[in-house]
Amino acid sequence: MRADASPPQAVILAGGLGTRMRPRTEHTPKFLLPVAGRPFGAWLLERLAAAGFGEVILCVGHLGDAIRGAMGERFAGMPLRYADDGPELLGTAGALRRALLHLAPVFLMTYGDSYLPFDYQAPLRDLRAHPGALGTMAVYRNAGRLDASNTAVSGDLVARYEKRRADDPPDPALDHIDYGATALRREVVEALPAGAPLGFEAVQRDLAARGRLRALPVAERFYEIGSEQGLRDLEAALTAAREGRG
Repeated sequence: MRADASPPQAVILAGGLGTRMRPRTEHTPKFLLPVAGRPFGAWLLERLAAAGFGEVILCVGHLGDAIRGAMGERFAGMPLRYADDGPELLGTAGALRRALLHLAPVFLMTYGDSYLPFDYQAPLRDLRAHPGALGTMAVYRNAGRLDASNTAVSGDLVARYEKRRADDPPDPALDHIDYGATALRREVVEALPAGAPLGFEAVQRDLAARGRLRALPVAERFYEIGSEQGLRDLEAALTAAREGRG
């Protein structure tokens, strides 16, 4: 078990099958899909390095060896550690549980297909400032625009979380969406069953129901490469930003 990590630690869930992006992901994991001339993972790791993270844990599964081979053991000065699901994919929460021995007492969890134009350390600062909370989830007031909204917010708490699909009937109470970055205390992961497949949505739902999950509103939209439209949107945004700098 680790002592408190300083500078902060980020954990990237990058082990999924990427079924919505087939055939692209049959031989290339989503984390390595090319976006604006680079593997997506290079863009994400660059953002985390610029935000001041000192270490990244990559939870890998499907085509995990390709990620190791492409990214190596260090990126932009940050050490990279790997936690592998093994022969059976464990789901997003199961992958976190597999990585338990690498986790700092407080860490940031994000997804290997999400690119977030915000301060990645903001959820960590919020969680550390509220010792009674077990997590702080960045949320975006989506109102069903970019994907199916899944979060109800009450004050500074996530009041309810329900994972939803785009074709589910709308629920007016769920007007926010999980932005893709959550600060967690290691004890949340310690309480999960070891070796059992489990989705992180079960953790979010439980923490919200117990009043232990804080909400951190974010004003700017998120980007993701879990869909063809999402990849095109991110590529356009990154290309525009690069041209603007030039």
